[in-house]
Amino acid sequence: MELSGPDIVGAVGVVLVVGTYVLLQSQRMSADDLSYSALNLLGAILIGYSLLYSFNLASFVIEVFWAAASLWGVRRALLRQRASEQP
Repeated sequence: MELSGPDIVGAVGVVLVVGTYVLLQSQRMSADDLSYSALNLLGAILIGYSLLYSFNLASFVIEVFWAAASLWGVRRALLRQRASEQP
């Protein structure tokens, strides 16, 4: 089996999403961390990119929701950071 560029990009996205989940479950990362949501967002984008070349509706829908939830988490983390920096 030969992997194409989009396949490799998608695989990197899967590693990011699964890796952050493993770090969360092993308590080496917090769901409140900006890095958790940012890495999940990047993973969802990379998987979504690969789906543009080999489309699967169910996978695409879950990646849209995964990206949206991750964006929400990024926004919350940034708002928390800004609030903690204010005197």
